[in-house]
Amino acid sequence: MANIVAIVGRPNVGKSTFFNRLVGSRKAIMDDESGVTRDRHYGYSEWIGKNFTVVDTGGYVTGSDDIFEESIRKQVDLAIAEATVILFMVDVEAGVTGLDEEFANVLRRSKKPIYIVANKADTFQRGHQAGEFYALGLGEEVFPISSQHGSGTGDLLDEVVKHFESEDEEDPDAGIPKIAIMGRPNAGKSSFANLLLGEERNIVTDIAGTTRDSIHSRYNAFGKEFILIDTAGLRRKAKVHEDIEFYSVMRAIRALEESDVCVVMIDATRGIEAQDINIIGLADKNKKGIVILVNKWDLVENKETNTAKEFEEKIYEKLGSMTYMPIIFTSVLTKQRVHKAIEKVIEVYENKMKKIPTSKLNEVMLEEIERYPPPSIKGKFVKIKYVTQIPTHNPTFAFFCNLPQYLRESYVRFLENKIRKHFGFEGVPINVIFKKK
Repeated sequence: MANIVAIVGRPNVGKSTFFNRLVGSRKAIMDDESGVTRDRHYGYSEWIGKNFTVVDTGGYVTGSDDIFEESIRKQVDLAIAEATVILFMVDVEAGVTGLDEEFANVLRRSKKPIYIVANKADTFQRGHQAGEFYALGLGEEVFPISSQHGSGTGDLLDEVVKHFESEDEEDPDAGIPKIAIMGRPNAGKSSFANLLLGEERNIVTDIAGTTRDSIHSRYNAFGKEFILIDTAGLRRKAKVHEDIEFYSVMRAIRALEESDVCVVMIDATRGIEAQDINIIGLADKNKKGIVILVNKWDLVENKETNTAKEFEEKIYEKLGSMTYMPIIFTSVLTKQRVHKAIEKVIEVYENKMKKIPTSKLNEVMLEEIERYPPPSIKGKFVKIKYVTQIPTHNPTFAFFCNLPQYLRESYVRFLENKIRKHFGFEGVPINVIFKKK
């Protein structure tokens, strides 16, 4: 990411609103409650032909013992360190505050270009009030803007893009596989992401609900690049009370929908529960690749030779027909089988993209069909003549026959099982459709 613009400042000055305006969507959660944005998260924007990455950060607070505020400060420091340009956002309505002055001292140590962005300058009079922020003695210029309405944004971006050394052609995430890390709260999703990334990219605490937004990060493994998406823990609807948590769940579901592979993390100390099955079912419905990670395996006591196998059988029993996905037993804390897990994720993604030659399909599947033809219904005999894989984003196989309406669900399952037996597709839902010929 060559050109990075970090939006920083104290809580409730409008950072997330401005972030959403720059990236053109409501990616960051906005609320009047302080501390809503807890992690860095990224979006992409463009101005006069120059593409850049925008980083939204949590509100910077000093002198607090709150566990989240301490973690937020670390996240802001990381965002400042990786930024090309820093936008220090302040509030025209509130004027210069003591916290603004403290944060200005923090920013003063940075060698990066800094612009003071005086937000909420919705009127001509408020625009004039922005001049008082020159007293901070920081940055190249003060820009009065309105995050809500967009006024003043163009003048600011004209100056920001002058600091970009190179021009990225398009959204750098385009065409890169996306892996969503899903699961209930406290299953170890953020710890898993941080371990893979080798840094505290996402805030981790023992408090359920720490992660609220879906956090996107670049990850490179075994010569392949991915986008890792750490999501908020998904609770049952009955337990979702806060407005913020409701939006977090919506973001997590959206992350699932835009992903290629879903890593569903299960807490080994609790076993698979109804909400885990709901998450897996949602991924299956959306035709995503799925890998199940049973985390905290180190905490399971009295393990014997067959403990993992019995645990696995219980999972498959509860999943019903959704037994095509691999299960990896791991411990993020002890780093047990973490590399095996990411290898399996890569394998599942490749299975999702796999194309079987039509000649090979017909050679194998027509022989299976001849050995076990579709059962007759009401004296009607179905004859399957030809099979091919349709060029879609998910493995879809079209069987051409004379009477597709007479094929039963049990025979559809039989064909799917035979495809998996001969061609793999572990971890990937398969579509089997029938067309008249």
